[in-house]
Amino acid sequence: MNERILISGASIAGLTLAHWLARHGFRPTVVERAPAPRAGGNGVDVRGDAVEVVERMGLMPRVRELATDVQGMKFVDAADRAVARIDTRDPGSVEIMRGDLVALLREVADVETIFGDSVAGLEQDDDGVTVTFEHAPARRFDLVVGADGMHSNVRRLAFGPEDRFVEFKDHYFAFADTDASLGEDRWVTMFNTPGRMTGIYRSGNHAQAKAYFMFRSAPLDLDHRDVAGHKRLIGEVFGDDSSWRTRELLDAALADPDFYFDALGQVRMDSWSNGRVALVGDAAWCASPASGAGAELALVGAYRLAGELAAAGGDHRVAFARYDAAHRPLVHEKQRIGPNVRLMVPRTEGGRCVRDVLARLPLMKVVGAVERRVRAGNARPLPEYAPEGRAGDARQERSPASSTGGHRDGRSRRRCS
Repeated sequence: MNERILISGASIAGLTLAHWLARHGFRPTVVERAPAPRAGGNGVDVRGDAVEVVERMGLMPRVRELATDVQGMKFVDAADRAVARIDTRDPGSVEIMRGDLVALLREVADVETIFGDSVAGLEQDDDGVTVTFEHAPARRFDLVVGADGMHSNVRRLAFGPEDRFVEFKDHYFAFADTDASLGEDRWVTMFNTPGRMTGIYRSGNHAQAKAYFMFRSAPLDLDHRDVAGHKRLIGEVFGDDSSWRTRELLDAALADPDFYFDALGQVRMDSWSNGRVALVGDAAWCASPASGAGAELALVGAYRLAGELAAAGGDHRVAFARYDAAHRPLVHEKQRIGPNVRLMVPRTEGGRCVRDVLARLPLMKVVGAVERRVRAGNARPLPEYAPEGRAGDARQERSPASSTGGHRDGRSRRRCS
């Protein structure tokens, strides 16, 4: 039942979902707008239940081998003198470059993958979804899952325009490759002027470094795919700053063809499903890069969605409701990003001074340890879904199922194109 499942997006959430669906006996197909696997990205954390998900995929030893080995954040003045350091290491988590994690997931997600294409239209009926693509001929699927990021195309088609769900968090950010010699090995170095941050991410296990930029702003009218426009904006915002190493980092970033820019935002939705269409990853609940929880939420959410479909015998009405109820508490927790943005981008010079003083105190380390203990105390066992077999044969050890109310079952024809 409902074995043919289209997944839009070949990043962490989409590939994890594809792997687990295939192991449960479904027939997933992945479509990705990019012409080839995306190798870039920043460091992401595999922590909490995500560690168990990756262990069950057999990938955790390799994730540890590829760990970034970053010790923490260092704040510097214009003369490059360290004024404060924060040790961010967490013994229960592993940081890995996003591109490295995606490459590992691709190895175990042995499913049909279509690159260089995207969903253009969705039409649901009682028996499935007719999907039209930008390039390929239309096809029929039983279910469709959008794993295509904060600017999700599937969400727009099935749920409505982006501005109904994306909440802007007063900042924009960018990152790109830069010369590794500019940063201290195993540290994220940050330099601030009021409302702006320039930084260098230097992994201990990678020759390449990343240049980071973040600035406070009112909402801007931007096309999220206009890379040339993004580079012009970053050049305008940071071009007048000749202090520290900002000019070198800016020149490197503007020359990088893989330059990445976006708004700092969160996705908030009352439901992650509409009939036969569901969402996972940033498309459903983006907590923003400031949360540091994107990979964790994607891995755990995709695992739960695939497992609930298997446990419900492919019945999407039951499975989507259970997935939503089980995963939403973790999403709510991670979307409370607290003082992270103010820590990275103080609004005023006075705020920067206060931040530096606080960062030098042992309080920050104590707070981090307390938070980890609280999370561990509140943790619930991750459900164990049957790893293989036909869809519908899965067994689980889980909390009681929630009701299936509030999800339309596709009994009337709806056009979403």
